[in-house]
Amino acid sequence: MSSVIKAIEDSFRKSAVVDVRSGDTVKVHQKIREGNKERVQIFQGLVIRTDNKGSHISRITVRRIASGIGVEKSFLLHSPLVLKVEVTKRSSVRRNYLSYQRARTGKAARMTGIEFNREAVNAVHDRAAEAEEEKLKEETAKAAEAEAAQNAKEEAKLEAKAAEVVARHQDQPEEA
Repeated sequence: MSSVIKAIEDSFRKSAVVDVRSGDTVKVHQKIREGNKERVQIFQGLVIRTDNKGSHISRITVRRIASGIGVEKSFLLHSPLVLKVEVTKRSSVRRNYLSYQRARTGKAARMTGIEFNREAVNAVHDRAAEAEEEKLKEETAKAAEAEAAQNAKEEAKLEAKAAEVVARHQDQPEEA
């Protein structure tokens, strides 16, 4: 029975996920659906918690200050809505859960960065996510192209009407 469950869980896992730790500053690229449109939104902040690292339900909690208010979001790393996680800064911390960061602002909230190989950490290629991102870009480009064609067609109609009006005014004899 457990092998069946494991097979189902593995079918929902991404093939590769970035090694994210508490204390990292990350950019999370998340797919957002608004009505019938889809776009990619980037949420950048400090990872204050990592949960279930080896599991298909591994989760990170990212915190940032937006307009003077602390905002926290939790992301499932294996979710199809999370397209990419990019580590921009790595800090040295001694805890997994950095709840003390909630009370800190300004200089007190700064963390000491450590040197790390950014290219090696972020060099995880998930072919499905990259294909999905390319598909979204193509759909956006096609929609913009269709809108430009529609605008050009309407512009041509307006120019034809303007030319017709000018022609009518030139044909009429002037009355003195």
